[in-house]
Amino acid sequence: MRSNKLIGLDLRADSPREALDAIIEAENLGIPAVWVTSGGGSSDALSLFAAAASNTDEILLGTSIARTWSRHPISMAEQAFTVSSFAPGRLRLGIGSGHKVSMESTYGVDFHYPLGHVREYVAIIKELLTKGETSYSGRYYSANTSMGGTAPGIPVMISALRPGAYRTAGEIADGAISWVCPHFYAITTALDSLNEGARTSGRDTPPLILQAAVCITNNLGSARAAVRDQLGIYPSIDFYSRMFEQSGFEITQRTGWTNEMIDSILITGTEEEAASQLDKLFASGVSEILASVVGDADRADSSERTRRFIADYCSQ
Repeated sequence: MRSNKLIGLDLRADSPREALDAIIEAENLGIPAVWVTSGGGSSDALSLFAAAASNTDEILLGTSIARTWSRHPISMAEQAFTVSSFAPGRLRLGIGSGHKVSMESTYGVDFHYPLGHVREYVAIIKELLTKGETSYSGRYYSANTSMGGTAPGIPVMISALRPGAYRTAGEIADGAISWVCPHFYAITTALDSLNEGARTSGRDTPPLILQAAVCITNNLGSARAAVRDQLGIYPSIDFYSRMFEQSGFEITQRTGWTNEMIDSILITGTEEEAASQLDKLFASGVSEILASVVGDADRADSSERTRRFIADYCSQ
């Protein structure tokens, strides 16, 4: 039985076959959800989920995120509709613009007004999924088509780092997905902005999916080193460095990960200590944890212990 304290596993793999095996293993362990990045040179998450749908029964399948620049919103909606047909009630579509340097170098696009793009992208997808057709003409996208059915149960979420994106999520999306967001910032600034956006649109506040690095270990130094090793690039990326600066940290493009920054996204300690930290986040208004498992010095054993902890926590 799924707990109302939902944790989804941030799934990383070297090949689509390994990713599929990892999804099957996660379901067998009792982990209720997985999240997979798509686009920007990685394997395609929605294609992977089509295979996973035939090999699993219950695990939720989410993109975190599918980059908007990788395909037109019609194509995204059609693919999501198709996958959902084989995994009804299990697909969760998280989309986002990505960040400027990567998207321009990868897709050759003129990256500008990302929230404007995302607003129109979400509008087209949601109309197609709920009505089966759209006739849309916006500043950035046009769409005029129909599909062979509807899939209104697919939540369409967006990535968010700073207040404007969280407000946008509150206004138009079915959830906000954070990434390396300091937890104290998420339960104050981010949630406040999400609530503000929802009030503006006269709707209930959508879920906040909060990413956390998770490592069950008694060695804090080793857990911090694992975060630096596995998530080391993000403080040097402009979008993320501005978020950290807004959270009160020094200019992170120069400093990289400080211990204080790492501790702001890290769940670690014994199983009991980690469970207490998670309980506090859920009590603060977080809807779901997107868990990036980071292994300590004995990485294989530590990662396995952490995955089992996640499964046990969600089953209680």
